[in-house]
Amino acid sequence: MSLASFLKSRLVSAELDQHINRIRKPIGTLGYDPWGYNNEAIKYGLSITKQIYEKYFRVQAHGVENIPAEGPVLIIANHSGQLPIDGLLIGYALASREKDARIPRAMIERFFPTVPWLGNLLNEVGAVLGDPINCAKMLANGEAVIVFPEGIRGSGKLYQDRYQLKRFGNGFMHLAMKYKAPIVPVGVVGCEETIPAIANIKPLAKALGIPYAPVAMPVVLPAKVHLNFGAPMYFDDLEIPEEQVTERVETVKAEISRLIDKGLSERKRLF
Repeated sequence: MSLASFLKSRLVSAELDQHINRIRKPIGTLGYDPWGYNNEAIKYGLSITKQIYEKYFRVQAHGVENIPAEGPVLIIANHSGQLPIDGLLIGYALASREKDARIPRAMIERFFPTVPWLGNLLNEVGAVLGDPINCAKMLANGEAVIVFPEGIRGSGKLYQDRYQLKRFGNGFMHLAMKYKAPIVPVGVVGCEETIPAIANIKPLAKALGIPYAPVAMPVVLPAKVHLNFGAPMYFDDLEIPEEQVTERVETVKAEISRLIDKGLSERKRLF
């Protein structure tokens, strides 16, 4: 038995192996798609994430069935927690659902691909550089794409600003309109408490070439996470002024805010 076969037998259950194999994914003969996604790598990734999802963060997900079974779709969520834990948990919720499971693509910050080995690893499990061109190509390819319109404004927010949505860019709305992709809003509650930051050392971040340098405990806390997926939102592709595009963005933002409030009301304790 080869090392790869041995590790797979230890880490990947037969049930998960069959589950992933049933999910249709346009990959080449070498097992990769044009953005580096690999079917075997995702099996290891989901095996590890399963433990994190079910035992560490004890995630409760509601409404994941609202994500269409096929075709282009934008999964739009609030962003927080210093690390992209929220994207990991949203992705697992969709990939592990019993009916019509999908492996979504997550748009990641430009910083992550610059870290040795990390960029390739993230690509293999479905993450892609958060670039409008990449997102457009994936929607054209019928992918489900996770986008955090707050960007680093959200992920790097301080604990005192928890659950206060930052400015949303308009880019995702232009793409949704162009590719006739429904938007599924998601309210994430719990990730704000995983790595609570009390300050951001901007001069240090600039010197190191990183988005932010948070003052926080060097540990990821096991906060209980609630994911609330809203109903799909559809927008026509008529040419409209940018002000009206912004109004549509604010409509999505308001729905995410409502879903966050729902999650906060459902939460009985932090941990």
